[in-house]
Amino acid sequence: MADETTSTQSTEQQSAPAPRPSGPRPPRPAGAPGAGGPGGRKFFRRKKVCKFCTEKIDAISYRDVRLLQGFVAERGKIVPRRLTGVCTRHQRRLSLAIKQSRNIALLAFATRY
Repeated sequence: MADETTSTQSTEQQSAPAPRPSGPRPPRPAGAPGAGGPGGRKFFRRKKVCKFCTEKIDAISYRDVRLLQGFVAERGKIVPRRLTGVCTRHQRRLSLAIKQSRNIALLAFATRY
């Protein structure tokens, strides 16, 4: 009987999580993923270039639905510029054109599921 109580107490003490050490983290080893070393990223990410700047498109028309659909997600959200690579100026004009196109029902606000 005494053996049963001590065994349950010892398992409760073992299952408690150890406190995490506070303070700065130690540096990652050179071969760890994300360290930027030889074992880090296996691919080179190209810098995204604005499609409108390279093709020298000044005006983004709300009537050009085929162009605008490339910058609208499947659910109807406007895709952010960090994903599309569009510059700030053209992203603002693009979002205005998408909103105008939605208001006159050329683009859908959202899709049904």
